[in-house]
Amino acid sequence: MTGTTSPTRVPQEERSRAMRARLLEATVELLVERGFAGTSTTLVSERAGVSRGAQLHHFPSKNALVVAAVEHVAEVRAAELGAAAERLPTGERRTRAVLQMLADHFTSPVFTAALELWVAARTDPALLAAVAPLEQRVGREIHHLTVELLGADESRDGSRELVQATLDLVRGLGLAQTITDDTRRRARILDQWARTLDAALAPAPTKESA
Repeated sequence: MTGTTSPTRVPQEERSRAMRARLLEATVELLVERGFAGTSTTLVSERAGVSRGAQLHHFPSKNALVVAAVEHVAEVRAAELGAAAERLPTGERRTRAVLQMLADHFTSPVFTAALELWVAARTDPALLAAVAPLEQRVGREIHHLTVELLGADESRDGSRELVQATLDLVRGLGLAQTITDDTRRRARILDQWARTLDAALAPAPTKESA
């Protein structure tokens, strides 16, 4: 009996996953293009080429859809960050390369989509209840990755704050980018911050070296 049902079930599961992915990708595209207020479940289903009934089966509400979409793309972006981390150089230019990698993340479409959710969640308790845990989880993951990539020793006074300041900085620069092209100013700021981090996070001299 199992042998007769499995060939039918697996393609259906694959179609369902593909449909879900199209819905999530269409949602992120619309959040970036039209903002939260301009994104509707009808537009999403049209963009994804999915019937309204199928869309409602996967995501019964707009809030469920947009939160799932940003979470999906955040997971994809986390995988991309991991791959980018493996390509980072060593030596003097590493810190600057880490900052560029983070800046690229916070100027990506997923950040713009997430920003739309943050603004909408400010006055929507139900959306806030869904968005806040997601943002906390993503924030912790990026913080841990940044600590690792910078080689920061958080047991040293001020190191944890420097890492958090780094993330606050690149997040703020990403916010500025949503208004106007800030590429040149951002590069100068990151150059200076890289020098600041290299000096502040350098290992303390040992007694032998002193």
